[in-house]
Amino acid sequence: MDKQKIFEIVYFLKSKKGFDFSGYRLQILERRIRKRFYYTNTENFHEYFEHLVNNPSELNNLFDVLALNVSHFFRNALTFELLRKKIIPDILSKKKLHNENNIRIWSAGCANGDEPYSVAIIFKELLDRNETNFQIDLFATDFDEKSLNEGRKGIYKASSLKNIKYGILNKYFVAERDYFILNDEIKKMVRFSSFDLVNEHNRFPSESIYGGFDIVFCRNVLIYYDIEIQKLIFDRLYNSLNHNGYLILGEAENIIEKYKYSFKRENNYCKIYVKSD
Repeated sequence: MDKQKIFEIVYFLKSKKGFDFSGYRLQILERRIRKRFYYTNTENFHEYFEHLVNNPSELNNLFDVLALNVSHFFRNALTFELLRKKIIPDILSKKKLHNENNIRIWSAGCANGDEPYSVAIIFKELLDRNETNFQIDLFATDFDEKSLNEGRKGIYKASSLKNIKYGILNKYFVAERDYFILNDEIKKMVRFSSFDLVNEHNRFPSESIYGGFDIVFCRNVLIYYDIEIQKLIFDRLYNSLNHNGYLILGEAENIIEKYKYSFKRENNYCKIYVKSD
């Protein structure tokens, strides 16, 4: 592995595109950059760097492979089942008790929108069933504008819908050829915007104006970054949450040492945590 040349490639990409992937774990950078060797007829990082410098169009290809997000609706079904049956009903009950009717959710690293739309569907089902009038502010952010645009369109391949029950699929999607189109009612519940979690100058998504979130999703984002960048991200997540707000991580992720006493685990099955101080 040529560590120096890998970071030269990453910093060159930053200078041209403005996105900094230097906080990614080295093994991830190596693996994803190598994917471009075959398509550029290069055999090592030195050759690839020269190709990148001499072929500006490759910058977009490299960005796409580094920013690659894999997701689908209701990914990790147990997490969403707990949201539907326990966590969201608990939030609704507490809001009613305090005469509050606004619920704020942030999906950080939302990719193509599968996650925030899954949350929106759950809220829509629960609120309709209980005939309850709540204002749901659901913010979805990513640094990849291409993914955000795909999310705004709400058009998905069948592979993205493999965890959806037929009743939900039939109710909220329209099939058209090889794609499924999400209905406008759900799309209007989610506000997409560009936000870089590792940019230390931005505390909250500009669309949200302030933090005060009841639930923050940050699933399968931290695993890409080294510990120093994770600390920066956790500072942001912690400060964005209300007291007793829920932080939902990916199954391979954990609360970092600095915050291990600031969150308590909600259950033994999923990486769902409650802000406790």
